[in-house]
Amino acid sequence: MLQVADTIELERPQEKLIRRLCSTLSSYLDQAQIDDCIRAYEFGAKAHTGQFRKSGEAYICHPVAVAISLAEMRMDANCIMAAILHDVIEDTGVDKQELAKTFNREVSELVDGVTKLTKIDSKSHAETQAENVRKMFLAMGKDLRVIMVKLADRLHNMQTLGAMPAEKKRRIARETLDIYAPIANRLGMNSIRHKLETLSFQAMYPRRHAILDNALKKARGNRRKIIDVIENTLKNRIKQASMNCDVSGREKNLYSIYQKMLHKKVSLNDVFDVYAFRIFCDNVDDCYRMMGIVHNLYKPIPGRFKDYIAVPKANGYQS
Repeated sequence: MLQVADTIELERPQEKLIRRLCSTLSSYLDQAQIDDCIRAYEFGAKAHTGQFRKSGEAYICHPVAVAISLAEMRMDANCIMAAILHDVIEDTGVDKQELAKTFNREVSELVDGVTKLTKIDSKSHAETQAENVRKMFLAMGKDLRVIMVKLADRLHNMQTLGAMPAEKKRRIARETLDIYAPIANRLGMNSIRHKLETLSFQAMYPRRHAILDNALKKARGNRRKIIDVIENTLKNRIKQASMNCDVSGREKNLYSIYQKMLHKKVSLNDVFDVYAFRIFCDNVDDCYRMMGIVHNLYKPIPGRFKDYIAVPKANGYQS
């Protein structure tokens, strides 16, 4: 008896990524814009042919992953195309003029802006950091999307550090904490900032990260459950008071907790703000009413309460 086996061609990683990107884009872009992004992918894949990352995957996987991060932030089509093409000027034979001719001038300017941030010719590490910051702020003044692409690029690089030597991991992590995380913070991109800080902490101090993570798990138990209980309690009281407020709760990232322990020279048991809850109110009067409700539920610790509504922070922050 002759047995015939069907041959199934396995989908390549880059094909899975572009499908995921298109799925995300379809939630807010029209088909013509999605087609432009696919065209950018095909152009980038051809330009990066034969190039691979240290992990062994095709290089095009990296820019598509960067584009996915930006698509999740609902960035415009030109920004997505620039993300897919952000390394072609630096790493392939493609130049700015060819990008402008094939796509449009806006995409070519964005890619050129990202390339200029990457190309740093300095003698010392300290000079490199200073030049990085200067170039970033110059780019921010021209088009903020350049920084968005660069931050998403750095985030994916941090997520794929596994194949790097330990010393290089630490250097990249230090640079990320010194330059990229503060800029993400300045732009109000807290999700990106927290991810960059956590990944950098893990890369720089893997043992400290593991010890602190385990200690936190033992000390706090089911952390998600605790956050949900407090969040629901607050929402119920808001409903009872007939107020229009939104509540969001989260656990502070390990790097933030580690920094507090380091600077204040305290143990984990002495770190009070492991969890953070934000209550968004319509006006200042509601903020103070809400403060009364919160203090009724959870007694404030003497000397720890700060009113940034009456006395804002130096940067104008009020809460």
